[in-house]
Amino acid sequence: MPARAAFLTLSSLALLAGAAAAQDTTVIQAENVRYAHAQVLKVTPVFQVLNATSIEQRCPQPGDATRLARAIDSVRERWTERQGRQGPADCRAVPVAREFRRPIAYDVDYVYKGTRYRSRLPVDPGNRLRIRVGVTPVVPGVAR
Repeated sequence: MPARAAFLTLSSLALLAGAAAAQDTTVIQAENVRYAHAQVLKVTPVFQVLNATSIEQRCPQPGDATRLARAIDSVRERWTERQGRQGPADCRAVPVAREFRRPIAYDVDYVYKGTRYRSRLPVDPGNRLRIRVGVTPVVPGVAR
């Protein structure tokens, strides 16, 4: 019978250890969540800037040149017509730089219950912003 007593003692100890471990486990309630609306104060678009360069043909306009330059151009045009060539005189390929801006996000300043907040959002929310309000108690000694 001593083996049976030892078995019961070990079983009792294991049961007590399991109960003690269960008492050390802290169960934390899930976050209390509700939804509300905040007043939007300011929306500032955040732009992505793209630079592109293209090549364009630039020809002098009749009003651009001086009298002497116009006389030279008319002689040159007649000369090229006699040679059998067509087309405007003094045209050249010119690189033209362009800048394109497009909004990629919006910095939104808003107020909820007297406190100001700022968030970067993918869309402009308008005058009111739907927000998620979550409340979780702070439990001392429990890391979250």
